[in-house]
Amino acid sequence: MYLTNRFYIILLACILLCGLGFIFPLLFVLGKGLFLLLLLGVATDCFLLYRKRGIRAYRQCAERFSNGDENAVRIRIESSYSYPLNMDVIDEIPFIFQQRNINFKASLRPMGEQTIRYSLRPTRRGVYSFGQIRVFAQTRIGLIARRFTCDKPTAVKVYPSYLMLHQYELAAISNNLTELGIKRIRRIGHHTEFEQIKEYVQGDDYRTINWKASARRHQLMVNVYQDERSQQVYQVIDKGRVMQQAFNGMTLLDYAINAALVLSYIAIRKEDKAGLVTFDNEFGTFVPASKQSGHIQTLLENLYNQQTDFGETDFSSLCVHLNKHISKRSLLVLYTNFAEIKSMDRQLSFLTQLNRNHRLLVVFFEDAELKKYIRSKAQDTEDYYRHVIAEKFAFEKRLIVSALKQHGIESLLTTPDNLSVDVINKYLELKARQLI
Repeated sequence: MYLTNRFYIILLACILLCGLGFIFPLLFVLGKGLFLLLLLGVATDCFLLYRKRGIRAYRQCAERFSNGDENAVRIRIESSYSYPLNMDVIDEIPFIFQQRNINFKASLRPMGEQTIRYSLRPTRRGVYSFGQIRVFAQTRIGLIARRFTCDKPTAVKVYPSYLMLHQYELAAISNNLTELGIKRIRRIGHHTEFEQIKEYVQGDDYRTINWKASARRHQLMVNVYQDERSQQVYQVIDKGRVMQQAFNGMTLLDYAINAALVLSYIAIRKEDKAGLVTFDNEFGTFVPASKQSGHIQTLLENLYNQQTDFGETDFSSLCVHLNKHISKRSLLVLYTNFAEIKSMDRQLSFLTQLNRNHRLLVVFFEDAELKKYIRSKAQDTEDYYRHVIAEKFAFEKRLIVSALKQHGIESLLTTPDNLSVDVINKYLELKARQLI
């Protein structure tokens, strides 16, 4: 049982009236009468609230959360009291969110029910533990509150952003991919995989006319080609300390994992095979490329627990193990980060070796906050110097792109928030150019 603010206000009024009763005797009588009414009200409140356990509450949420996305949580409250109640509802969310404002006001009609909705945005993968639901119920008298402890502690796993997969899937169904930034890539030349022969219609490329089939059918027929299928696309994720830089509460590693999952999904939808490789100071996870049903769930489970030990990345170990595990020429999408061109030069020989056996796409990040600072106006002399240094760092990133291009290595420099869209566009571009 908890005494409410209303109880203390009335009790303070009783004390003041009784105190003033030494000067004005009538006020002493009023004070005693108010105090008796207060006791009567408390007794009535106790009887109404404690005669039965009339409140039930339980939490409704997904068994797993999507990292970096808003995940819906609902609290269902039911009352079996035959009179209306006011209540405060506190949900014990995982401590990692560091939120102390998950406190909701609710009013229930007699025998009523209500659903409270809110959302949580996790920024780390792992297991999140919810506590219990605390409900503090009051009658209309409002002198005391009864606490109800409802539901039981539950654990929710936070996976890489699988909600993004549904977003791209629904957009593809409704042909709204351009709204997400997915570009229509112009096709260069003809694709090498034959699909079918069809009747010529206006607009078809006359160079694809099949003259033998046209002679047999006595009308123009054209060959139809499609994208090459069953190509291997491996997501290679660097888990070294360079991927621990944070942006909007999430690390570059988490952005890379989310993008890798989405690109794997798109690749499978394009009839390609998707695989996974992780590494840091040693070779880590390896999932062979596949397009079988349920393969996305396999990738999701393998990406779920990927963490870093903040060590240096060993690209030589990556080269050795990829030569052992991957025999067919594949597209390797390498998610890493280079702060300056010297750090890239140290790994250039290994990148060149990977690109010799496969088609390598190096994805690294530019600092979005640094770009914003460069666009701002300098206020004083010291600020001018800071702008020059910031522009030097940005120029180093562009130099890395140029150096990789000189060695025939594809690269993608992007910001973390645009990573998923940009890497999908780059993949579609490489397929259109028949570079995979």
